[in-house]
Amino acid sequence: MNTKENAHGLIQHTDIPGRVDHLFRISLKALVFNDKNEVLLVKESGREAWDIPGGGMDHGETAEDAIRRELTEEVNLTGNFSFQVLATEDPTYVDTINIWQMRIVYAVWPENSLFSAGDDGDEITFASIEQLSQSNSEYERIYAKYAKLAHKIDKQVNT
Repeated sequence: MNTKENAHGLIQHTDIPGRVDHLFRISLKALVFNDKNEVLLVKESGREAWDIPGGGMDHGETAEDAIRRELTEEVNLTGNFSFQVLATEDPTYVDTINIWQMRIVYAVWPENSLFSAGDDGDEITFASIEQLSQSNSEYERIYAKYAKLAHKIDKQVNT
């Protein structure tokens, strides 16, 4: 039975009684903006909900390499981009894969806004911060907060 207590990534030490260390799957999410300051959303293959693109970081990848790979797979990213960490979320247990996961959310500013559904994406769309703020989806409301934070960072960097 998969439970939080026996999830992959738990290390029970035999040399230190009672000590348990936790390994986390790192998931990188990209808050991508178009030239209208709208946020890119994707419906990943086989999923019904809109999400910001991203996914698990492979062992040995840099953050930039993982962001590039995920954006290419899901939304056909081409060209270069700049990026900055926006937030790290508390680890959560993902019961479908029986592992603890930590998400790092990045603001991503691409060279161009030419996107289409990639191999791992069924559909893409752009949503305004206002649309996200008023969404019934808790995640979309969180993305609106991240988008507002990204705009503050962008203004500080570019002034």
